[in-house]
Amino acid sequence: MLSALTLPVDLAMRSGHITLRRADESDLPALMRLLSDDPISASRGDLASDADAAAYRAALLNVTADPANELLIAVDAAQHPLATMQLTRIPGMARRGATRLTVEAVRVSSDQRSAGIGTAMMRWVTDVAAPALDVSLVQLTSDEARTDAHRFYDRLGFVGSHRGFKYPVG
Repeated sequence: MLSALTLPVDLAMRSGHITLRRADESDLPALMRLLSDDPISASRGDLASDADAAAYRAALLNVTADPANELLIAVDAAQHPLATMQLTRIPGMARRGATRLTVEAVRVSSDQRSAGIGTAMMRWVTDVAAPALDVSLVQLTSDEARTDAHRFYDRLGFVGSHRGFKYPVG
């Protein structure tokens, strides 16, 4: 875990607030649903199938056991899961030894999109988490098909500066 982060934290939105907290094994069904509630993720196999629960559980335990990672979940006042994201702190040599914070797997429930949840989460990342973790750069990748997400990140001040590449193994 990224122990410098004070969690849980309440985040204000346009109407109301959400609580952002560390995810744990009890959140597994909700995390699987959030990942599958997206056509691009679903096309890659994130289907929230019970048959995949063991693989997701192993991944969740690997992520949460790694001190360079945080798996976060946003919930409403009734503790209903609304969104998730993973943060990874990466020390590096480039940029004069800059340490980066990578934001991965940002998902907001489809029935909650455009409610300000993503904005609240990403503002917390840039304004609170990044300084607390002593990083000089917040970075993320986004599938080229996610044009709405690209406009969202542009609006938040992220700059589309690089082109990402992936190589499937196996």
